[in-house]
Amino acid sequence: MANKQPFIRIRKKDDRPFLQKILIKIAFIILALLIAALFINSVTKLNPLSVYASMFRGAFSTQRRIWITIRDTCLLLSIAVGLTPAFRMRFWNTGAEGQILIGGLASAAMMIYLGGKMPSILLLALMFVVSAIAGALWGFLPAYFKAKYNTNETLFTLMMNYVGIQLVEFFVDVWDKKQSHSVGIINGTNRAGWFPAIFGQQYLLNVIIVIILTVAVFIYLRSTKHGYEVAVTGESESTARYSGINVPKVIIRTMLLSGAICGLAGFTEVAGISHTISVQTAGGRGFTAIIVAWLAKLNPLVMIIYSFLIVFLNKGAVQIASDFNLNEYASNIITGILLFCILASEFFTSYEIVFRHKEEQ
Repeated sequence: MANKQPFIRIRKKDDRPFLQKILIKIAFIILALLIAALFINSVTKLNPLSVYASMFRGAFSTQRRIWITIRDTCLLLSIAVGLTPAFRMRFWNTGAEGQILIGGLASAAMMIYLGGKMPSILLLALMFVVSAIAGALWGFLPAYFKAKYNTNETLFTLMMNYVGIQLVEFFVDVWDKKQSHSVGIINGTNRAGWFPAIFGQQYLLNVIIVIILTVAVFIYLRSTKHGYEVAVTGESESTARYSGINVPKVIIRTMLLSGAICGLAGFTEVAGISHTISVQTAGGRGFTAIIVAWLAKLNPLVMIIYSFLIVFLNKGAVQIASDFNLNEYASNIITGILLFCILASEFFTSYEIVFRHKEEQ
């Protein structure tokens, strides 16, 4: 009696076949569509199929919207990829927002002070390097204190987001000549420091940079000695030390990489999308990217799918609100239902519910 199992328990299921995982995901997507349809019909009295068609139009109705969806997917993907090395090491980097802002701030400074004074291609190369360094340094501080004094990296990186916001606000006020708390479009006349159009597509360079970063991080974590050290440190610091790995060095090196990639996300946002800097430059994507990273189980290639899915849901919510005159809360509830079911599918691909057998009762 003392060892009797509970009537219902959850058990990890590591050996679930790949096809079964796909079927579980499909089942939960269908369930999400049915639940959302029930909500749409009961609360808004709208035809669910019309609402789903509206979501599709929000992301794909025109060539421009398609490219904007791709652009935003790449930006979210780059941040999630930046978080991945730190998360693989079990270093909970919640400071992507600040690292994006600092990288974007470095890019904006280069555009303001050097725009028109050197060829644009050299300026872009300098912005790339400086933004990566700025993001890396912003990641270095919490890594150093974690390695040296074992501080709580979650709180440290989270608090540094607010420092980054205040730094951006300070420089925006310094550069703002109209006292409007906004820099406005930087170099709007000569476009110095702006991404050039490639084959007539304004955002193709964004895509190229992010895809290269994604593949590079995937290879780095899967096939290099450093990637192996990251994985071992994440599994057990004691084991890592026993095997001769310099754990403080790995922590600092990995967070330098993580911060640098997030800083480059700020570079692509400023140079390739908004061409300005403000406290809204990160736009909460640093936290959304955490969801992407965990849904993809820290696989950079799988993150492409989840980044696209979340961007698609956000675009769809905006379009629903516009087409059917709904407030943002109703449209966000619909996307929330879809996202919640997708999260549930991830849980049930890794775990199973077990009922106590009669003979165990």
